Amino acid sequence: MRPARLGLVLPLVIFVLIGVGSATQSATTPPSQAPQALPPATAPSQPQASTTPQTTSPASSATPQVQLPAAAPVQRLTIQDAEALALRNNPQISISRLVALASGQITREQKSGFYPTLSGNVTAVKARDQQSRIAAGTLNNPLVYERAAGGFTLSQMITDFGRTNNLVATAALRAKAADQNALATADQVKLAVDQAFYNALQSLALQKVAEQTVGARQLVADQISTLYQNKLRSQLDVSFANANLAQAKLLLLDAQNNYQAALSALSEVLGFPTQQQFELVEGGPELQAPPPNVSRLVDQACANRPEIAAQSYELQAAQHFQRAERDLLLPRIDALGVVGSTPERPAFSGVSPFAAWYGAVGLNLNIPIFNGLLYPARAKEAKYREQAGAEQLRDLKDRVANDVRTSWLNALTAYQRIGVSKQFADQADLAVELSQTRYNLGLSSIVELSQAQLQQTEAQIRYAAAQYQYRIAQAVLRFQIAAP
Repeated sequence: MRPARLGLVLPLVIFVLIGVGSATQSATTPPSQAPQALPPATAPSQPQASTTPQTTSPASSATPQVQLPAAAPVQRLTIQDAEALALRNNPQISISRLVALASGQITREQKSGFYPTLSGNVTAVKARDQQSRIAAGTLNNPLVYERAAGGFTLSQMITDFGRTNNLVATAALRAKAADQNALATADQVKLAVDQAFYNALQSLALQKVAEQTVGARQLVADQISTLYQNKLRSQLDVSFANANLAQAKLLLLDAQNNYQAALSALSEVLGFPTQQQFELVEGGPELQAPPPNVSRLVDQACANRPEIAAQSYELQAAQHFQRAERDLLLPRIDALGVVGSTPERPAFSGVSPFAAWYGAVGLNLNIPIFNGLLYPARAKEAKYREQAGAEQLRDLKDRVANDVRTSWLNALTAYQRIGVSKQFADQADLAVELSQTRYNLGLSSIVELSQAQLQQTEAQIRYAAAQYQYRIAQAVLRFQIAAP
């Protein structure tokens, strides 16, 4: 190269090196945490217009924006606020509480068997004549008298040899199971809130990475276009730069869409009928490694999980119900009483053979003898269901133990991925710096720089996602062991 021409080129190369170095440094810095508010997507600067038509690319146009749904003003939201809001608004919470209240009323229904039954009666009869006797159908009064009477009938169970007691115990235990199921529903809603909250934060962090990537690649595309106009780079380099820029814009569009979808899912689990716009505030304890002893976690889950307690109550209820069905074969003793008045009664020859008041008491012993083997079949059915409930409890404990071990392994792996992804991001940043320098000095092609940029973007995405994936894994592990 001639000295005169070299003197013109060197200042331009130094200027490009300084500009690209500053852009690379801003693009390679991974976000330490997700921002607290949804910022508007950054509109990257436009490349300088080229006098050559071939350098014009659709990728150099402004980044299109995702059409955001109309929503209420932005609300500041922490993870604790989100959980409390979901426990107040989520319809699943209301459903489980109403079911528990309904189960409590069944206990009162069964207890009614201990109390007397009192009913009032008013009867008026007009007989065809004094010869009216037995009517068609079952056995009835052998003589139908004209009368008008009113009175009360009282019935009190004396004993059914334990059947009602067992029915009351069955209902009470099932009510306790419903209460435990309500607690389990609350835990499930809290887990869903944690997952939706951290998914939204992860989507927001990835959106910031995409915005930074678009800005950095836009600057590189502008610089390479300028070098091409000065005959220092080929049109192939411009095409690679514009392709990388278009890819970054597509990544930004996907990130914006995913963030809005995450906000929609969060709004749904919080009990809102429409999508809300939240300013998500990251908080909570620092990231720490999972507990080392998984066996202790399994024991804690078996002792604390409300699902296991509910199934245990269901098993006890099935045992009492089996006894109640067996007691159907035993007698039942009831006390009966009637009292009333007959102001209108028949008279014969001017004399009424009936008193104006009537009353009687008695005992009734009901002994089941044969009903087509109905009661023995019901007792066997209840026994088989009791045995099935015992197996269901054993199966539930086995599944809970497996879920705890699986979630613990997932949390451990997610924690280890944070350090590995941080190392990946640091090395990818270094690779981009070196590739940029080599490309500026003419020691490598645009392909090497493009590969380094793609790897850097992937590393930044993995590092941003790893932290929130571990928080989600922690939430799942807390749910599995029923930790607060």
